[in-house]
Amino acid sequence: MSPRPAMSPRRTVRLRLTLLYSGLFLVAGLLLVALIYFLVEHSPFPGPPAAPAMPGVPGTDVTVPPIGTPHPAEQQAASMRRLLVNSVIALVVMAFASMLLGWLMAGRVLRPLHDMTATVRRITADRLDRRLAASGPDDELKELADTFDDLLDRLERAFTAQRRFVANASHELRTPLTLQQAMAEVALADPDADAAALRHVLNRLLATGQHQERLIEALLVLARSQQGLDRREPLDLADIAGQVLGERSDSRVESALRPAPASGARALVERLVVNLVDNAVRHNVPGGWVSVTTDTRDGQARITVANSGPVIPPDRVETLLQPFQRMEQGRKAVGDGLGLGLSIVAAVVQAHHGTLEVVARPEGGLEITVALPR
Repeated sequence: MSPRPAMSPRRTVRLRLTLLYSGLFLVAGLLLVALIYFLVEHSPFPGPPAAPAMPGVPGTDVTVPPIGTPHPAEQQAASMRRLLVNSVIALVVMAFASMLLGWLMAGRVLRPLHDMTATVRRITADRLDRRLAASGPDDELKELADTFDDLLDRLERAFTAQRRFVANASHELRTPLTLQQAMAEVALADPDADAAALRHVLNRLLATGQHQERLIEALLVLARSQQGLDRREPLDLADIAGQVLGERSDSRVESALRPAPASGARALVERLVVNLVDNAVRHNVPGGWVSVTTDTRDGQARITVANSGPVIPPDRVETLLQPFQRMEQGRKAVGDGLGLGLSIVAAVVQAHHGTLEVVARPEGGLEITVALPR
């Protein structure tokens, strides 16, 4: 692509609109002049009354025109030339006038665009709170400004969520590392540490490392889910749920699995089911129950996981879908949760263009329903 010459004029929208207006006016004026000239030259209507007869020579048929009187044909031709010249002069004057008016009107119409451009230039990644907030008539420019404001709203929410996620992930990853370092330093600083004490420290280091491994794996699954799907394959939520439940030895989980065919990435859907079941089992009350059902409704494959966990305020349900949000209500949750289970579920559902419904049961626990398109 060749660079544009440095001295070439910039073809702004205002200039192009001005040239367009003037060109249309010029073409219309030329057509009007040509039409008037044609009608005057070949008018089908009778012309003005004929001039009185010229005197003739007595005794002959010869007429003698008065001295200094032009011939009628020459007079008509001269009138047509004057008409053409005057029309062209008027057209040139009106063309310049139309260019000036077009330039002024184009500037008035495009003034909101200049204001929006100036505002957009002041918007940066650190100042996403600015908005165009266009006023005036509900036209295409206001619709464009409102659409851009909606885009900025989504970008601001995405940037805020990304910063919060990075901060939370950094905290979650830094805490096990700090714990490992502290345990190693304590073990090395104890001169009387025996083999049993060192073995205990190593076991704790191994458990912390496994926690980090699960956290990193969960973060990778979450990132992969947020990127969308490259391809889809047929699957059945009932088969996947049966496989996941078959690998567990928890008798508290009740299931009613009916065929629920869908399509998507099988690995991500398996992670979705595992997270739903693990979340229901981990965040439960002693002696509680867990229910897993699959079915098909309204052309969508559905899986519903419910449990008898602690009572959760309905206004906190939405926050549980955010990364690193745990369901601890005045007590530690059972097990070693990462705070990523439901956020991964939400990301997988979004990648499959499905729907996720999370309801806090009044008697305690959650009822989570995922619907995937067939």
